[in-house]
Amino acid sequence: MVQQRLLDIAIREFGLKGLEGASTREIAAAADTAMSSITYHYGGKEGLYLAAADHIAAQMGQYMAAALDLGQMPTTPQEARASIHRILDAFTAKMASDVNSDWSLFVVREQMNPTEAFERIYGGLMGQMMRRLVELVCIATGRRDAHVAQIATITLFGQVVVIRASRASCLKLLERDRIDPSALAIFSARIAANTDAILDRLIAERQELP
Repeated sequence: MVQQRLLDIAIREFGLKGLEGASTREIAAAADTAMSSITYHYGGKEGLYLAAADHIAAQMGQYMAAALDLGQMPTTPQEARASIHRILDAFTAKMASDVNSDWSLFVVREQMNPTEAFERIYGGLMGQMMRRLVELVCIATGRRDAHVAQIATITLFGQVVVIRASRASCLKLLERDRIDPSALAIFSARIAANTDAILDRLIAERQELP
């Protein structure tokens, strides 16, 4: 399908070169179609860029939907903690995977210099995941200060994102050329332990309040 090929190649090219650096002529040629296909389906380069962002948001949603479980919110601290672990574990596996890594470059560029495309990505699964984690942190720790839970969520989220955002440094330090299943298991275990430590500290701080 022409549109799927265009989106896949556009995500790679935009991720590598940015909106200004990517060439619609090269994207169309790589997709084995005419440049007029981009105009017809997306209205031009900017439209293709936004469509790529929408496609990434949809991919993230499909992958993380089960772990996120946007149904009934857990009611006990134990259930909330278990949900946090499930979300972060699934997210860790995605960040460590070499499959569909092109969209990560696109997202990292938008994190550094956000445009309307970032609003579309954050408006999808990413924003839902972060807001869900904030709520779960509150339930898991008994904290009702949203700001405290937001900062904790950024910390929890960040320890996973670094696997992708600083991938080259991580692999160089580990003296590996990829994150294989054994390395992923070690990452997941450490992130789980860090998560418990953060949540336990928030509980202790709450108990220390006058």
